Amino acid sequence: MEPGNAQLTMTVLMTPDMANFSGNVHGGTLLKYLDEVAYACASRYAGTYVVTLSVDQVIFREPVHVGELVTFMASVNYTGNTSMEVGIKVVTENIRERSVRHSNSCFFTMVAVDDDRRPVKVPPRQPQDSEEKRRFLQGQQRRQIRQELEQRYQNLKTDAI
Repeated sequence: MEPGNAQLTMTVLMTPDMANFSGNVHGGTLLKYLDEVAYACASRYAGTYVVTLSVDQVIFREPVHVGELVTFMASVNYTGNTSMEVGIKVVTENIRERSVRHSNSCFFTMVAVDDDRRPVKVPPRQPQDSEEKRRFLQGQQRRQIRQELEQRYQNLKTDAI
């Protein structure tokens, strides 16, 4: 199976219904958009439905305000057998000030599934240029760290019994 496009960009205007009492956009609203962007990027790449397995390294660097444009830039960085790491960089633009800032970054692990929600193989990621190769290698390293952390959590559960 041929992979689809590994990158996706989406821009959303932040509206008053997304704000908390301090006038910043709710972190949960941003997480919802991040999940939707990760889904769209991964499902287009794999050519199938996907589900979210995990989210890590969600770092809110800067607050996002009502009236700003938020651009989500997603990329399938690394593929396993049935899973994909999707990295997302969030850039916020203040239209009136004409300023742009990096407000958020994170990594989603998405799993491709069939109509019965069973995991299915994904096309292997074939990085083409130096940037894609760097992202692939770092995605591979993050996957190893995730696996090590999962093993540590399992050991804690066993030790606690």
